[in-house]
Amino acid sequence: MRHTSTTNLFIVSMAAESQSQKKTYCVVGDIMIIPKDFDLSPTKDRQINLQLNFPDVGRVFNDFIRTQEVGEFFSGALAGAMTKAILAPLETIRTRMVVGVGSRNIGTSFIQVIEQQGWQGLWAGNTINMLRIIPTQAIELGTFECVKRAMTSAQEKWTDTGSPKLQIGNASLSFSLSWLSPVAVAGAAAGVVSTLACHPLEVLKDRLTVSPEVYPSIRIAVHKIYKDGGIAGLYAGLGPTLIGMLPYSTCYYFMYETIKKSYCRAQKKESLSRAEMLLVGAFSGLTASTISYPLEVARKRLMVGALQGKCPPHMVAALSEVIREEGLLGLYRGWGASCLKVMPSSGITWTLYEAWKDILLADRRHV
Repeated sequence: MRHTSTTNLFIVSMAAESQSQKKTYCVVGDIMIIPKDFDLSPTKDRQINLQLNFPDVGRVFNDFIRTQEVGEFFSGALAGAMTKAILAPLETIRTRMVVGVGSRNIGTSFIQVIEQQGWQGLWAGNTINMLRIIPTQAIELGTFECVKRAMTSAQEKWTDTGSPKLQIGNASLSFSLSWLSPVAVAGAAAGVVSTLACHPLEVLKDRLTVSPEVYPSIRIAVHKIYKDGGIAGLYAGLGPTLIGMLPYSTCYYFMYETIKKSYCRAQKKESLSRAEMLLVGAFSGLTASTISYPLEVARKRLMVGALQGKCPPHMVAALSEVIREEGLLGLYRGWGASCLKVMPSSGITWTLYEAWKDILLADRRHV
């Protein structure tokens, strides 16, 4: 029995070393057929040209840097760093008043810090504060913008195509996002994500600010906290922080976006001026801080309570302790100093953030 197979015929052109014309040979099965006058012997004159195409790394990097997400991330980082450098003294006074260290009067507290630690005391813990705020603000604002776009896109898509439905027997459950505010959801997500990522830096900052004599440097602070409580020590007060962050972050971003859009519609303009951003940002920070401030007091008590030898077991206990010792007004102790810090901080941050976006995302800027 004869086995018949199909043979592929390949025709290949090769350049002879001394001729301008091309010679051809073919392959039939395992046999190569070469013309008689084709010389395959190695010669000094034969040249082999190899061309390797490398990717344009510079172009890829440039395209990556110019994406909207990266631009927003870096805009948030730069805005946060510049704001904290300006307002560090107010942050120091606010933290001291919230946790009950020193005078209850803002002016007197400033004088006490200067007398005890000199002018540099107003920037106590500012190094860790800068290290904290850069990633925190970048992650927070980047997450806010990303989630807001995703939620808005999903709502528009589901409005056109219909919401996803889950059929269980005769019952049909529709998942509609129309009742959710993309801005509110994005604000809550921004607060949670940034807190989870950067909470250890917040703990370090508070320890360095409140007790610089016990924690004179970042290295010593990390060593002491880890020695006393392990990794969990760096996440002390995480639960209360998340609980306090949710209403603040949600209200803060919702107020800013709502006021901005309402004002632009009323004035028939596309965007706010820098002065208007400053005012709208400051008012948003004031409102959000006032609503969530009692939770902030409880959170600070839990985070630094161990330094005073009395740490409440949970947030409810911390709130009860404050009310028992100082009354209901104790829940707003340091609120004035907090507003002095939050209002300019919020206004300046939004102004700088929008300014940096104008620079980094000039070709795709939109309101």
